[in-house]
Amino acid sequence: MPDASAPRLSEPRLTHVALPCSDLDRTIAFYTSLTPLTVVARNEDANGRSAWLSNDRQSRDPFVLVFAEFPPDEAARFGQEPGRPAPTLAPFAHIGIEVPERADVDVIAERGRAMGRLHWEPRDMAEHIGYICALEDPDGNVIEFSHNQKVFSTVRALWGDGD
Repeated sequence: MPDASAPRLSEPRLTHVALPCSDLDRTIAFYTSLTPLTVVARNEDANGRSAWLSNDRQSRDPFVLVFAEFPPDEAARFGQEPGRPAPTLAPFAHIGIEVPERADVDVIAERGRAMGRLHWEPRDMAEHIGYICALEDPDGNVIEFSHNQKVFSTVRALWGDGD
């Protein structure tokens, strides 16, 4: 039953993207060590295990990545085999994370390279894309890290900070 004291949704919102994963614990370890995401909920039932990851304390407009690990019967419904990675976001489709400093992209790329997970080397792109690199998560999904892409600042300039 929902918490009666929790704020109610007043209009439609983009709230999450859900991705299958072959090993939930490995996926959580990857994302919580290489991104600003933190686990905000875990769920387990007959349909499998899942975790919700979000930016720490992002309460104004919550958005989560949902990772789900399915038992054999459920996995088969989605054309997957338990324990076998099945990339959903690749080779271009990706999750985008904007970082505050250009050097942050280089640090993330070096960590990804050391892990054997670097997908795109750091590079300058068009002005609206900025300086980027990308890693692959344990299931082969692509995660782009960008500096000066201006997604955050463009939306804030258009609509303010929501106050």
